[in-house]
Amino acid sequence: MDIIKVGIPRALLYYQYYPMWESFFEKLGAEVVVSPLTNKAILNLGVTRAVADTCLPVKLFLGHVISLIDKCDYIFAPTVISLGRKAYNCSKIIGLPNMTRALIPECPVILAPEINLEKWRYHVYQNIYKLGSCFTSNPFKIKKAVEEAWKSNLAYRSKMAHEGITCPEAINRMCQTNQQLDSNCYPSPILTIAVIGHPYVLYDDYLNHRLISRLKSMGVKVLVPEMAAEEELDIAAKKMVGTPHWSFETDIVGAGEYYMEEKVDGIINLSVFGCGPDSMMVDFVKHRAREFGIPFLALSLDEHASEGGVLTRLEAFLDMIKRRNRICV
Repeated sequence: MDIIKVGIPRALLYYQYYPMWESFFEKLGAEVVVSPLTNKAILNLGVTRAVADTCLPVKLFLGHVISLIDKCDYIFAPTVISLGRKAYNCSKIIGLPNMTRALIPECPVILAPEINLEKWRYHVYQNIYKLGSCFTSNPFKIKKAVEEAWKSNLAYRSKMAHEGITCPEAINRMCQTNQQLDSNCYPSPILTIAVIGHPYVLYDDYLNHRLISRLKSMGVKVLVPEMAAEEELDIAAKKMVGTPHWSFETDIVGAGEYYMEEKVDGIINLSVFGCGPDSMMVDFVKHRAREFGIPFLALSLDEHASEGGVLTRLEAFLDMIKRRNRICV
């Protein structure tokens, strides 16, 4: 019997949940196939299918889906509506499976279980068991796969928070890939900068022009939201905006407040052009940074953003902080 192959696009929710997804499907006997790292060809594939007002991360997602055609039996794209506490995901993420089916009719069958913790818990369990039934009729095997997947998720979060590493670094270590971490190649840091934003923006090197590795090569210690405990980010977000309305507010508002209280040398916010929720949250962090007296740089990215332009702004921002610190000493 052939092994069922499940394709996972390396975009959007991939960076937050991949170890959990991989563990779940492998425990059910499936083979996980991940799309390649983002490149120009993948972006162009997504752009040709997307409508005009689609945001860049969704265009990249569509390109990654197309790259998986003929390589797998299923595409996994869960409908993550809410993770609880009356906070919801972006409408484009919620509607992603339907959008993908409409724009890429030749793609394999899409597995899109609904995850909505605002509904009763049985609803979530029912959807997960329905997903598992695509691979086995044994409910105990599905239960074991869910338990192992949750353990992988906890270990993944703990590794990033306790070891101070990014999502791609944690994925490489947990999944034992052949990619080598090159942290020893960077100079000793002289500045500490918090980089905040969505994981799918922070960790896609093609989209952000290798921003994190560039900062490290410039002598910067980079802090990202995943390096702080989720409880601490939740507390920080409530200080700034009260009850969050979006599932991803802790990545921007919470992380911004938390790292400003930690007295970092500067804050860089990475966002994507045209994102409405992000534009509101960035303003909150910007005004708060002014109150703390901490330099703040907002970088808005799209498919036309040039590598040279990003690099120039980074160099100017770091030079300003260095001069500022000398004056303050």
